[in-house]
Amino acid sequence: MNAPGHILPHYHHTPLFPLGNDATPYRQILGPDARIGTNGNTAPVIRVEKVMGREMLVIASEGLRLLSEAAFIDINHLLRPAHLAQLRKILDDPEASDNDKFVAYDFLKNANIAAGGVLPMCQDTGTAIIMGKKGRLVWTDGNDEAALAAGARDAYQKKNLRYSQLAPLTMFEEKNTRNNMPAQVEIYAEGEDEYKFLFIAKGGGSANKSFLFQATPSILTHDRMIAFLKEKILTLGTAACPPYHLAIVIGGTSAELTMKTVKLASTKYLDTLPTKGSEHGHAFRDLEMEAEVHKLTQSLGVGAQFGGKYFCHDVRVIRLPRHGASLPIGLGVSCSADRQALGKITRDGIFLEELEHNPAKYLPDIDPDKLGGPVVKIDLNRPMKEILAQLSKHPIKTRLSLSGPMVVARDLAHAKLRERLESGQGLPDYFKNHPVYYAGPAKTPEGYASGSFGPTTAGRMDSFVADFQAAGGSMVMLAKGNRSAAVREACQKYGGFYLASIGGSAARLAEDCIKKVELLEYPELGMEAIWRIEVVDFPAFIVIDDKGNDFFKELNLG
Repeated sequence: MNAPGHILPHYHHTPLFPLGNDATPYRQILGPDARIGTNGNTAPVIRVEKVMGREMLVIASEGLRLLSEAAFIDINHLLRPAHLAQLRKILDDPEASDNDKFVAYDFLKNANIAAGGVLPMCQDTGTAIIMGKKGRLVWTDGNDEAALAAGARDAYQKKNLRYSQLAPLTMFEEKNTRNNMPAQVEIYAEGEDEYKFLFIAKGGGSANKSFLFQATPSILTHDRMIAFLKEKILTLGTAACPPYHLAIVIGGTSAELTMKTVKLASTKYLDTLPTKGSEHGHAFRDLEMEAEVHKLTQSLGVGAQFGGKYFCHDVRVIRLPRHGASLPIGLGVSCSADRQALGKITRDGIFLEELEHNPAKYLPDIDPDKLGGPVVKIDLNRPMKEILAQLSKHPIKTRLSLSGPMVVARDLAHAKLRERLESGQGLPDYFKNHPVYYAGPAKTPEGYASGSFGPTTAGRMDSFVADFQAAGGSMVMLAKGNRSAAVREACQKYGGFYLASIGGSAARLAEDCIKKVELLEYPELGMEAIWRIEVVDFPAFIVIDDKGNDFFKELNLG
Protein backbone atom coordinates (compact mmCIF):
# COMPACT_ATOMS: atom_id res chain seq x y z
CA MET A 1 0.00 0.00 0.00
CA ASN A 2 1.25 3.44 -0.83
CA ALA A 3 2.20 5.69 2.07
CA PRO A 4 -0.18 8.60 2.79
CA GLY A 5 0.52 11.48 0.50
CA HIS A 6 2.58 9.38 -1.91
CA ILE A 7 2.02 10.54 -5.49
CA LEU A 8 2.06 7.88 -8.18
CA PRO A 9 4.01 8.70 -11.33
CA HIS A 10 1.94 9.86 -14.28
CA TYR A 11 0.76 6.96 -16.45
CA HIS A 12 1.98 7.24 -20.02
CA HIS A 13 -0.47 5.34 -22.24
CA THR A 14 0.78 3.79 -25.46
CA PRO A 15 -1.86 2.17 -27.69
CA LEU A 16 -1.26 -1.53 -28.20
CA PHE A 17 -1.70 -1.03 -31.97
CA PRO A 18 -0.35 2.43 -32.84
CA LEU A 19 -1.32 2.64 -36.50
CA GLY A 20 0.02 5.26 -38.88
CA ASN A 21 -1.93 7.58 -41.15
CA ASP A 22 -4.65 6.13 -43.36
CA ALA A 23 -3.61 6.41 -47.02
CA THR A 24 -6.51 4.31 -48.32
CA PRO A 25 -8.19 5.52 -51.54
CA TYR A 26 -11.93 5.90 -50.90
CA ARG A 27 -15.00 6.44 -53.03
CA GLN A 28 -17.98 8.37 -51.69
CA ILE A 29 -21.18 6.40 -51.12
CA LEU A 30 -23.23 9.35 -49.85
CA GLY A 31 -22.45 13.05 -49.56
CA PRO A 32 -22.82 15.16 -46.40
CA ASP A 33 -26.23 16.48 -47.51
CA ALA A 34 -27.82 13.09 -48.30
CA ARG A 35 -31.31 12.52 -46.88
CA ILE A 36 -33.48 9.45 -46.33
CA GLY A 37 -37.22 9.02 -46.14
CA THR A 38 -40.28 9.09 -48.40
CA ASN A 39 -43.23 11.28 -49.28
CA GLY A 40 -41.31 14.43 -48.56
CA ASN A 41 -40.72 13.37 -44.96
CA THR A 42 -36.95 13.06 -45.10
CA ALA A 43 -34.11 13.41 -42.64
CA PRO A 44 -30.36 13.82 -43.08
CA VAL A 45 -28.22 10.69 -42.97
CA ILE A 46 -25.46 12.58 -41.17
CA ARG A 47 -25.60 15.86 -39.33
CA VAL A 48 -23.64 17.80 -36.73
CA GLU A 49 -25.21 18.87 -33.43
CA LYS A 50 -23.84 20.62 -30.36
CA VAL A 51 -23.95 18.68 -27.09
CA MET A 52 -22.43 20.13 -23.91
CA GLY A 53 -20.53 22.64 -25.98
CA ARG A 54 -18.99 20.03 -28.28
CA GLU A 55 -19.88 19.27 -31.89
CA MET A 56 -21.20 15.71 -32.24
CA LEU A 57 -21.47 13.75 -35.49
CA VAL A 58 -24.94 12.21 -35.60
CA ILE A 59 -25.44 9.27 -37.99
CA ALA A 60 -28.74 7.68 -38.98
CA SER A 61 -28.81 3.88 -38.79
CA GLU A 62 -29.68 3.80 -42.49
CA GLY A 63 -26.23 5.19 -43.22
CA LEU A 64 -24.64 2.20 -41.49
CA ARG A 65 -26.89 -0.19 -43.38
CA LEU A 66 -26.14 1.38 -46.77
CA LEU A 67 -22.39 1.31 -46.17
CA SER A 68 -22.45 -2.33 -45.07
CA GLU A 69 -24.54 -3.40 -48.06
CA ALA A 70 -22.23 -1.63 -50.50
CA ALA A 71 -19.17 -3.14 -48.83
CA PHE A 72 -20.30 -6.76 -49.06
CA ILE A 73 -21.38 -6.34 -52.67
CA ASP A 74 -18.02 -4.82 -53.59
CA ILE A 75 -15.77 -7.27 -51.78
CA ASN A 76 -17.48 -10.30 -53.30
CA HIS A 77 -16.84 -8.98 -56.82
CA LEU A 78 -13.80 -6.71 -56.66
CA LEU A 79 -10.23 -6.97 -55.41
CA ARG A 80 -7.63 -4.48 -54.28
CA PRO A 81 -5.29 -3.24 -57.04
CA ALA A 82 -2.27 -4.41 -55.02
CA HIS A 83 -3.55 -8.00 -54.99
CA LEU A 84 -4.12 -7.97 -58.74
CA ALA A 85 -0.66 -6.53 -59.30
CA GLN A 86 0.79 -9.44 -57.31
CA LEU A 87 -0.98 -11.92 -59.60
CA ARG A 88 0.43 -10.14 -62.65
CA LYS A 89 3.89 -10.26 -61.06
CA ILE A 90 3.73 -14.08 -61.12
CA LEU A 91 3.15 -14.06 -64.87
CA ASP A 92 6.11 -11.74 -65.39
CA ASP A 93 8.49 -13.70 -63.14
CA PRO A 94 10.85 -16.02 -65.07
CA GLU A 95 11.37 -18.03 -61.86
CA ALA A 96 7.65 -18.84 -61.57
CA SER A 97 6.70 -22.38 -62.54
CA ASP A 98 4.36 -23.15 -65.43
CA ASN A 99 1.73 -24.16 -62.90
CA ASP A 100 2.23 -20.94 -60.91
CA LYS A 101 1.56 -18.98 -64.10
CA PHE A 102 -1.39 -21.14 -65.12
CA VAL A 103 -3.07 -20.55 -61.73
CA ALA A 104 -2.28 -16.82 -61.67
CA TYR A 105 -3.68 -16.32 -65.17
CA ASP A 106 -6.85 -18.21 -64.22
CA PHE A 107 -7.26 -15.99 -61.15
CA LEU A 108 -6.95 -12.86 -63.29
CA LYS A 109 -9.57 -14.16 -65.71
CA ASN A 110 -11.77 -15.01 -62.72
CA ALA A 111 -11.36 -11.49 -61.33
CA ASN A 112 -12.33 -10.01 -64.68
CA ILE A 113 -15.56 -12.05 -64.77
CA ALA A 114 -16.43 -11.30 -61.13
CA ALA A 115 -15.93 -7.56 -61.66
CA GLY A 116 -19.01 -7.62 -63.89
CA GLY A 117 -21.03 -7.73 -60.67
CA VAL A 118 -23.06 -10.85 -61.53
CA LEU A 119 -20.94 -13.85 -60.49
CA PRO A 120 -19.02 -13.54 -57.21
CA MET A 121 -15.32 -14.39 -57.36
CA CYS A 122 -15.74 -17.43 -55.10
CA GLN A 123 -18.74 -19.68 -54.52
CA ASP A 124 -18.05 -19.52 -50.76
CA THR A 125 -19.10 -15.92 -50.32
CA GLY A 126 -18.08 -16.09 -46.70
CA THR A 127 -19.10 -15.13 -43.22
CA ALA A 128 -19.84 -11.42 -42.94
CA ILE A 129 -17.40 -9.91 -40.42
CA ILE A 130 -17.54 -6.23 -39.48
CA MET A 131 -15.28 -4.30 -37.15
CA GLY A 132 -16.25 -0.75 -36.27
CA LYS A 133 -14.30 1.90 -34.36
CA LYS A 134 -16.63 4.60 -33.13
CA GLY A 135 -15.21 7.97 -32.15
CA ARG A 136 -16.20 9.49 -28.81
CA LEU A 137 -17.90 12.40 -30.58
CA VAL A 138 -20.11 10.14 -32.73
CA TRP A 139 -23.72 9.34 -31.91
CA THR A 140 -26.06 7.00 -33.78
CA ASP A 141 -29.84 6.83 -33.63
CA GLY A 142 -30.31 3.07 -33.28
CA ASN A 143 -28.72 -0.35 -32.84
CA ASP A 144 -25.42 -0.20 -34.71
CA GLU A 145 -24.90 -3.96 -34.74
CA ALA A 146 -28.38 -4.56 -36.16
CA ALA A 147 -27.99 -1.89 -38.86
CA LEU A 148 -24.62 -3.20 -40.02
CA ALA A 149 -25.87 -6.80 -40.02
CA ALA A 150 -28.97 -5.77 -41.97
CA GLY A 151 -26.77 -4.24 -44.65
CA ALA A 152 -24.77 -7.44 -44.97
CA ARG A 153 -27.97 -9.48 -45.16
CA ASP A 154 -29.35 -7.24 -47.89
CA ALA A 155 -26.20 -7.67 -49.96
CA TYR A 156 -26.42 -11.47 -49.70
CA GLN A 157 -30.11 -11.52 -50.56
CA LYS A 158 -29.96 -9.05 -53.44
CA LYS A 159 -26.86 -10.45 -55.17
CA ASN A 160 -25.92 -13.96 -56.32
CA LEU A 161 -24.16 -14.80 -53.09
CA ARG A 162 -24.28 -18.05 -51.16
CA TYR A 163 -25.93 -18.62 -47.80
CA SER A 164 -23.34 -20.58 -45.80
CA GLN A 165 -24.37 -20.06 -42.17
CA LEU A 166 -25.85 -22.94 -40.19
CA ALA A 167 -27.96 -22.36 -37.07
CA PRO A 168 -27.68 -25.04 -34.36
CA LEU A 169 -31.13 -26.33 -33.44
CA THR A 170 -29.74 -28.88 -31.02
CA MET A 171 -26.21 -30.04 -30.32
CA PHE A 172 -26.24 -32.19 -33.47
CA GLU A 173 -29.01 -30.73 -35.65
CA GLU A 174 -28.46 -27.67 -37.83
CA LYS A 175 -30.37 -25.67 -40.38
CA ASN A 176 -29.19 -23.18 -42.99
CA THR A 177 -30.41 -19.70 -42.03
CA ARG A 178 -31.03 -18.92 -45.73
CA ASN A 179 -29.84 -15.31 -45.46
CA ASN A 180 -26.19 -15.81 -44.44
CA MET A 181 -26.87 -14.42 -41.01
CA PRO A 182 -25.67 -14.08 -38.33
CA ALA A 183 -22.93 -11.63 -39.11
CA GLN A 184 -20.00 -11.15 -36.74
CA VAL A 185 -20.12 -7.51 -35.68
CA GLU A 186 -17.67 -5.99 -33.20
CA ILE A 187 -17.71 -2.31 -32.27
CA TYR A 188 -14.99 -0.51 -30.33
CA ALA A 189 -14.66 3.01 -28.90
CA GLU A 190 -11.71 4.74 -30.53
CA GLY A 191 -10.95 8.14 -32.00
CA GLU A 192 -12.79 11.43 -32.09
CA ASP A 193 -15.40 12.40 -34.69
CA GLU A 194 -15.18 9.55 -37.22
CA TYR A 195 -16.73 6.09 -37.43
CA LYS A 196 -14.27 3.71 -39.12
CA PHE A 197 -14.92 0.18 -40.39
CA LEU A 198 -13.28 -2.96 -41.70
CA PHE A 199 -15.54 -5.28 -43.71
CA ILE A 200 -14.39 -8.88 -44.32
CA ALA A 201 -16.05 -11.76 -46.17
CA LYS A 202 -14.20 -14.76 -44.73
CA GLY A 203 -14.68 -18.11 -46.45
CA GLY A 204 -14.66 -21.39 -44.55
CA GLY A 205 -11.60 -22.73 -46.35
CA SER A 206 -9.25 -19.94 -45.33
CA ALA A 207 -10.85 -19.60 -41.88
CA ASN A 208 -10.07 -23.27 -41.29
CA LYS A 209 -6.40 -22.49 -41.84
CA SER A 210 -6.16 -20.38 -38.69
CA PHE A 211 -3.99 -21.99 -36.05
CA LEU A 212 -3.05 -21.16 -32.46
CA PHE A 213 0.05 -22.78 -30.97
CA GLN A 214 0.76 -22.47 -27.26
CA ALA A 215 4.54 -22.52 -27.49
CA THR A 216 7.11 -22.07 -24.75
CA PRO A 217 9.49 -19.12 -24.40
CA SER A 218 12.38 -21.50 -25.12
CA ILE A 219 11.83 -21.08 -28.88
CA LEU A 220 12.49 -17.33 -28.74
CA THR A 221 15.74 -17.64 -30.65
CA HIS A 222 16.12 -17.02 -34.37
CA ASP A 223 16.97 -20.57 -35.45
CA ARG A 224 14.38 -22.26 -33.25
CA MET A 225 11.68 -19.85 -34.37
CA ILE A 226 12.42 -20.33 -38.08
CA ALA A 227 12.41 -24.13 -37.68
CA PHE A 228 9.10 -23.93 -35.80
CA LEU A 229 7.50 -21.69 -38.42
CA LYS A 230 8.67 -23.83 -41.34
CA GLU A 231 7.04 -26.90 -39.84
CA LYS A 232 3.77 -25.09 -39.11
CA ILE A 233 3.59 -23.27 -42.46
CA LEU A 234 3.69 -26.61 -44.27
CA THR A 235 0.58 -27.68 -42.36
CA LEU A 236 -1.37 -24.90 -44.11
CA GLY A 237 -1.42 -27.02 -47.27
CA THR A 238 -3.14 -25.81 -50.42
CA ALA A 239 -6.80 -26.31 -49.52
CA ALA A 240 -7.40 -22.60 -48.83
CA CYS A 241 -6.47 -21.52 -52.38
CA PRO A 242 -2.94 -20.12 -52.46
CA PRO A 243 -1.06 -17.93 -53.21
CA TYR A 244 -1.72 -16.76 -49.66
CA HIS A 245 -1.34 -13.53 -47.77
CA LEU A 246 0.26 -15.18 -44.74
CA ALA A 247 0.02 -13.65 -41.26
CA ILE A 248 2.13 -14.75 -38.29
CA VAL A 249 1.72 -13.31 -34.82
CA ILE A 250 4.23 -14.03 -32.07
CA GLY A 251 3.11 -13.23 -28.54
CA GLY A 252 -0.12 -11.81 -27.21
CA THR A 253 -1.63 -10.85 -23.88
CA SER A 254 -4.23 -13.58 -24.48
CA ALA A 255 -4.87 -16.35 -26.98
CA GLU A 256 -7.88 -14.52 -28.39
CA LEU A 257 -5.87 -11.32 -28.96
CA THR A 258 -3.23 -13.32 -30.82
CA MET A 259 -5.79 -14.78 -33.20
CA LYS A 260 -7.62 -11.49 -33.68
CA THR A 261 -4.29 -9.94 -34.63
CA VAL A 262 -3.68 -12.77 -37.12
CA LYS A 263 -6.94 -11.96 -38.89
CA LEU A 264 -6.29 -8.22 -38.99
CA ALA A 265 -2.73 -8.72 -40.20
CA SER A 266 -3.90 -10.99 -43.02
CA THR A 267 -6.14 -8.19 -44.32
CA LYS A 268 -3.25 -5.65 -44.29
CA TYR A 269 -5.10 -3.69 -41.60
CA LEU A 270 -1.96 -3.52 -39.44
CA ASP A 271 0.49 -2.57 -42.18
CA THR A 272 1.20 0.87 -40.68
CA LEU A 273 2.34 -0.45 -37.32
CA PRO A 274 5.81 0.64 -36.13
CA THR A 275 8.68 -1.55 -37.26
CA LYS A 276 10.52 -1.39 -33.93
CA GLY A 277 9.49 -2.37 -30.42
CA SER A 278 9.86 -0.38 -27.21
CA GLU A 279 9.58 -0.72 -23.44
CA HIS A 280 5.96 0.45 -23.71
CA GLY A 281 4.93 -2.97 -25.07
CA HIS A 282 3.20 -1.95 -28.31
CA ALA A 283 2.79 -4.24 -31.33
CA PHE A 284 5.24 -3.93 -34.19
CA ARG A 285 6.04 -5.48 -37.57
CA ASP A 286 9.32 -7.33 -38.01
CA LEU A 287 10.19 -6.57 -41.63
CA GLU A 288 13.37 -8.67 -41.63
CA MET A 289 11.47 -11.70 -40.38
CA GLU A 290 8.78 -11.08 -42.99
CA ALA A 291 11.32 -11.16 -45.78
CA GLU A 292 13.03 -14.26 -44.39
CA VAL A 293 9.80 -16.21 -43.96
CA HIS A 294 8.58 -15.16 -47.41
CA LYS A 295 11.79 -16.51 -48.93
CA LEU A 296 11.28 -19.70 -46.92
CA THR A 297 7.78 -20.16 -48.39
CA GLN A 298 9.22 -19.80 -51.90
CA SER A 299 11.70 -22.59 -51.23
CA LEU A 300 9.07 -25.12 -50.12
CA GLY A 301 8.13 -26.01 -53.71
CA VAL A 302 4.37 -25.94 -53.00
CA GLY A 303 3.73 -22.95 -55.23
CA ALA A 304 0.34 -21.68 -56.30
CA GLN A 305 -1.46 -24.98 -55.59
CA PHE A 306 0.41 -27.34 -57.96
CA GLY A 307 4.10 -26.78 -57.36
CA GLY A 308 6.38 -23.80 -57.82
CA LYS A 309 7.51 -20.64 -56.07
CA TYR A 310 4.32 -18.74 -55.20
CA PHE A 311 2.87 -20.40 -52.12
CA CYS A 312 2.51 -16.90 -50.65
CA HIS A 313 2.17 -13.47 -52.18
CA ASP A 314 3.57 -11.89 -49.04
CA VAL A 315 4.04 -12.39 -45.30
CA ARG A 316 3.19 -10.24 -42.30
CA VAL A 317 4.94 -10.94 -38.97
CA ILE A 318 3.57 -9.09 -35.94
CA ARG A 319 5.28 -9.19 -32.54
CA LEU A 320 3.08 -8.64 -29.48
CA PRO A 321 3.79 -8.32 -25.75
CA ARG A 322 3.15 -11.45 -23.67
CA HIS A 323 2.91 -12.82 -20.15
CA GLY A 324 6.27 -14.18 -19.04
CA ALA A 325 4.93 -17.72 -18.75
CA SER A 326 3.14 -17.80 -22.10
CA LEU A 327 4.07 -17.62 -25.77
CA PRO A 328 1.03 -17.90 -28.04
CA ILE A 329 1.85 -18.02 -31.74
CA GLY A 330 -0.84 -17.61 -34.40
CA LEU A 331 -0.87 -18.42 -38.12
CA GLY A 332 -3.54 -17.57 -40.64
CA VAL A 333 -4.09 -16.62 -44.25
CA SER A 334 -6.16 -14.51 -46.55
CA CYS A 335 -6.73 -16.64 -49.61
CA SER A 336 -7.02 -15.83 -53.30
CA ALA A 337 -10.49 -14.46 -52.58
CA ASP A 338 -8.79 -11.62 -50.71
CA ARG A 339 -12.02 -9.96 -49.65
CA GLN A 340 -11.94 -6.94 -47.41
CA ALA A 341 -12.47 -3.20 -47.59
CA LEU A 342 -12.22 -0.25 -45.25
CA GLY A 343 -15.05 2.21 -44.76
CA LYS A 344 -15.65 5.38 -42.82
CA ILE A 345 -18.33 7.91 -41.98
CA THR A 346 -17.27 11.50 -41.35
CA ARG A 347 -18.96 14.87 -41.49
CA ASP A 348 -17.96 14.90 -45.19
CA GLY A 349 -20.05 11.82 -46.02
CA ILE A 350 -19.98 8.03 -46.19
CA PHE A 351 -16.97 6.41 -47.85
CA LEU A 352 -15.89 2.94 -48.93
CA GLU A 353 -12.44 1.80 -50.03
CA GLU A 354 -11.98 2.08 -53.78
CA LEU A 355 -11.37 -1.41 -55.19
CA GLU A 356 -10.36 -2.24 -58.76
CA HIS A 357 -13.28 -2.07 -61.20
CA ASN A 358 -11.15 -2.86 -64.26
CA PRO A 359 -8.98 -5.92 -63.48
CA ALA A 360 -8.64 -6.58 -67.22
CA LYS A 361 -5.73 -4.14 -67.30
CA TYR A 362 -3.68 -6.66 -65.33
CA LEU A 363 -4.22 -9.42 -67.90
CA PRO A 364 -1.18 -9.87 -70.14
CA ASP A 365 -1.46 -10.40 -73.86
CA ILE A 366 -0.40 -14.06 -73.92
CA ASP A 367 -1.64 -17.33 -75.35
CA PRO A 368 -3.27 -19.20 -72.43
CA ASP A 369 -2.78 -22.51 -74.23
CA LYS A 370 0.96 -22.13 -73.65
CA LEU A 371 0.51 -22.02 -69.87
CA GLY A 372 0.62 -25.15 -67.74
CA GLY A 373 1.98 -27.65 -70.26
CA PRO A 374 0.15 -30.27 -72.37
CA VAL A 375 -3.48 -31.14 -71.63
CA VAL A 376 -5.19 -34.55 -71.69
CA LYS A 377 -8.90 -34.47 -72.59
CA ILE A 378 -11.15 -36.80 -70.56
CA ASP A 379 -14.65 -37.69 -71.83
CA LEU A 380 -16.84 -38.22 -68.76
CA ASN A 381 -19.72 -39.56 -70.84
CA ARG A 382 -18.01 -42.95 -71.01
CA PRO A 383 -18.45 -45.75 -68.43
CA MET A 384 -16.50 -45.30 -65.20
CA LYS A 385 -14.33 -48.33 -66.02
CA GLU A 386 -13.10 -46.62 -69.22
CA ILE A 387 -12.50 -43.31 -67.45
CA LEU A 388 -10.37 -45.05 -64.81
CA ALA A 389 -8.41 -46.92 -67.49
CA GLN A 390 -7.57 -43.67 -69.30
CA LEU A 391 -6.51 -41.90 -66.11
CA SER A 392 -4.31 -44.85 -65.20
CA LYS A 393 -2.16 -44.21 -68.30
CA HIS A 394 -0.98 -40.82 -67.04
CA PRO A 395 1.30 -39.80 -64.17
CA ILE A 396 0.46 -37.46 -61.33
CA LYS A 397 0.78 -33.74 -62.20
CA THR A 398 -0.87 -34.38 -65.59
CA ARG A 399 -3.14 -31.50 -66.54
CA LEU A 400 -6.63 -32.60 -67.62
CA SER A 401 -9.60 -31.10 -69.40
CA LEU A 402 -12.85 -32.73 -68.27
CA SER A 403 -16.07 -32.76 -70.32
CA GLY A 404 -19.32 -34.51 -69.48
CA PRO A 405 -21.46 -35.24 -66.41
CA MET A 406 -20.36 -35.05 -62.76
CA VAL A 407 -22.18 -35.44 -59.46
CA VAL A 408 -21.75 -32.71 -56.85
CA ALA A 409 -21.74 -33.67 -53.17
CA ARG A 410 -19.99 -32.31 -50.09
CA ASP A 411 -20.07 -32.61 -46.27
CA LEU A 412 -23.77 -33.01 -45.43
CA ALA A 413 -24.54 -35.03 -48.54
CA HIS A 414 -21.68 -37.42 -47.76
CA ALA A 415 -23.09 -37.92 -44.27
CA LYS A 416 -26.51 -38.75 -45.75
CA LEU A 417 -24.98 -41.28 -48.15
CA ARG A 418 -22.99 -42.89 -45.37
CA GLU A 419 -26.22 -43.39 -43.42
CA ARG A 420 -27.66 -45.22 -46.44
CA LEU A 421 -24.55 -47.35 -46.78
CA GLU A 422 -24.50 -48.26 -43.10
CA SER A 423 -28.19 -49.21 -43.19
CA GLY A 424 -27.53 -51.71 -45.98
CA GLN A 425 -29.07 -49.71 -48.84
CA GLY A 426 -25.80 -49.24 -50.69
CA LEU A 427 -24.75 -46.20 -52.67
CA PRO A 428 -26.93 -44.79 -55.47
CA ASP A 429 -25.84 -45.59 -59.03
CA TYR A 430 -25.04 -41.96 -59.82
CA PHE A 431 -22.35 -42.03 -57.15
CA LYS A 432 -20.75 -45.03 -58.84
CA ASN A 433 -21.11 -44.01 -62.48
CA HIS A 434 -19.82 -40.42 -62.35
CA PRO A 435 -16.94 -38.46 -60.84
CA VAL A 436 -17.82 -36.73 -57.58
CA TYR A 437 -17.13 -33.00 -57.38
CA TYR A 438 -16.88 -31.59 -53.86
CA ALA A 439 -18.56 -28.20 -54.13
CA GLY A 440 -21.55 -26.08 -53.16
CA PRO A 441 -22.82 -23.44 -55.61
CA ALA A 442 -23.69 -19.83 -55.08
CA LYS A 443 -27.06 -18.64 -56.38
CA THR A 444 -27.63 -18.95 -60.13
CA PRO A 445 -28.10 -15.59 -61.86
CA GLU A 446 -30.95 -15.23 -64.31
CA GLY A 447 -29.88 -16.40 -67.75
CA TYR A 448 -26.94 -18.45 -66.47
CA ALA A 449 -26.63 -22.22 -66.23
CA SER A 450 -24.83 -21.94 -62.90
CA GLY A 451 -23.81 -19.61 -60.15
CA SER A 452 -20.18 -19.42 -59.03
CA PHE A 453 -19.23 -23.03 -58.45
CA GLY A 454 -15.61 -23.69 -57.50
CA PRO A 455 -14.24 -26.69 -55.58
CA THR A 456 -14.36 -26.97 -51.81
CA THR A 457 -11.69 -28.38 -49.50
CA ALA A 458 -11.19 -32.09 -50.19
CA GLY A 459 -9.80 -33.00 -46.78
CA ARG A 460 -13.17 -32.71 -45.04
CA MET A 461 -14.38 -35.75 -47.01
CA ASP A 462 -11.31 -37.92 -46.33
CA SER A 463 -13.02 -40.12 -43.75
CA PHE A 464 -15.67 -41.22 -46.26
CA VAL A 465 -13.40 -42.33 -49.10
CA ALA A 466 -12.38 -45.87 -48.12
CA ASP A 467 -15.93 -46.99 -47.31
CA PHE A 468 -17.38 -45.37 -50.42
CA GLN A 469 -14.75 -46.80 -52.77
CA ALA A 470 -15.19 -50.25 -51.23
CA ALA A 471 -18.86 -49.92 -52.23
CA GLY A 472 -17.99 -48.82 -55.78
CA GLY A 473 -18.45 -45.06 -55.33
CA SER A 474 -16.16 -42.01 -55.26
CA MET A 475 -13.82 -43.65 -57.75
CA VAL A 476 -12.92 -40.29 -59.27
CA MET A 477 -13.02 -37.33 -56.90
CA LEU A 478 -12.54 -33.68 -57.81
CA ALA A 479 -11.90 -30.88 -55.29
CA LYS A 480 -9.08 -28.64 -54.07
CA GLY A 481 -6.14 -29.10 -51.74
CA ASN A 482 -4.08 -31.93 -50.33
CA ARG A 483 -5.49 -35.11 -48.75
CA SER A 484 -4.58 -37.57 -46.03
CA ALA A 485 -2.63 -40.83 -46.33
CA ALA A 486 -5.94 -42.71 -45.88
CA VAL A 487 -7.19 -41.41 -49.25
CA ARG A 488 -3.94 -42.32 -50.95
CA GLU A 489 -4.16 -45.86 -49.53
CA ALA A 490 -7.82 -46.23 -50.53
CA CYS A 491 -7.12 -45.15 -54.13
CA GLN A 492 -4.27 -47.65 -54.37
CA LYS A 493 -6.43 -50.44 -52.93
CA TYR A 494 -9.59 -49.80 -54.93
CA GLY A 495 -8.21 -48.21 -58.11
CA GLY A 496 -9.48 -44.68 -57.53
CA PHE A 497 -8.19 -41.20 -58.39
CA TYR A 498 -8.22 -37.79 -56.78
CA LEU A 499 -8.14 -34.85 -59.19
CA ALA A 500 -7.58 -31.30 -57.99
CA SER A 501 -8.93 -28.20 -59.69
CA ILE A 502 -7.90 -24.60 -59.14
CA GLY A 503 -9.36 -23.35 -55.89
CA GLY A 504 -10.52 -19.75 -56.19
CA SER A 505 -11.74 -19.54 -59.80
CA ALA A 506 -15.42 -20.11 -59.19
CA ALA A 507 -16.73 -17.33 -61.42
CA ARG A 508 -14.65 -18.50 -64.39
CA LEU A 509 -15.80 -22.10 -63.95
CA ALA A 510 -19.42 -20.97 -63.95
CA GLU A 511 -18.95 -18.68 -66.94
CA ASP A 512 -16.86 -20.98 -69.14
CA CYS A 513 -17.11 -24.59 -68.00
CA ILE A 514 -20.42 -25.47 -66.30
CA LYS A 515 -23.21 -25.77 -68.85
CA LYS A 516 -26.05 -27.40 -66.90
CA VAL A 517 -27.00 -27.89 -63.25
CA GLU A 518 -29.88 -30.02 -61.98
CA LEU A 519 -30.89 -31.14 -58.50
CA LEU A 520 -30.60 -34.87 -57.77
CA GLU A 521 -31.33 -35.33 -54.05
CA TYR A 522 -31.67 -33.66 -50.66
CA PRO A 523 -33.00 -30.21 -51.61
CA GLU A 524 -33.45 -29.48 -47.89
CA LEU A 525 -29.65 -29.20 -47.64
CA GLY A 526 -29.66 -26.00 -49.70
CA MET A 527 -26.30 -25.40 -51.35
CA GLU A 528 -25.12 -28.75 -49.89
CA ALA A 529 -27.71 -30.77 -51.84
CA ILE A 530 -26.59 -33.35 -54.39
CA TRP A 531 -26.47 -31.94 -57.93
CA ARG A 532 -25.73 -33.26 -61.41
CA ILE A 533 -23.73 -30.93 -63.61
CA GLU A 534 -22.53 -30.96 -67.21
CA VAL A 535 -19.08 -29.49 -67.79
CA VAL A 536 -16.93 -28.61 -70.80
CA ASP A 537 -13.14 -28.25 -70.63
CA PHE A 538 -13.14 -28.22 -66.84
CA PRO A 539 -9.47 -27.85 -65.72
CA ALA A 540 -7.95 -30.37 -63.28
CA PHE A 541 -4.71 -32.12 -62.38
CA ILE A 542 -4.09 -35.74 -61.36
CA VAL A 543 -2.99 -35.52 -57.74
CA ILE A 544 -3.48 -39.08 -56.38
CA ASP A 545 -3.49 -42.06 -58.73
CA ASP A 546 -4.40 -45.74 -58.49
CA LYS A 547 -0.78 -46.72 -57.81
CA GLY A 548 -0.40 -44.85 -54.54
CA ASN A 549 1.39 -41.82 -55.97
CA ASP A 550 0.48 -38.47 -54.43
CA PHE A 551 1.70 -35.15 -55.82
CA PHE A 552 1.27 -33.40 -52.48
CA LYS A 553 3.20 -36.10 -50.62
CA GLU A 554 6.19 -35.17 -52.76
CA LEU A 555 5.81 -31.63 -51.39
CA ASN A 556 5.73 -32.93 -47.78
CA LEU A 557 2.02 -32.10 -47.50
CA GLY A 558 0.68 -35.66 -47.67
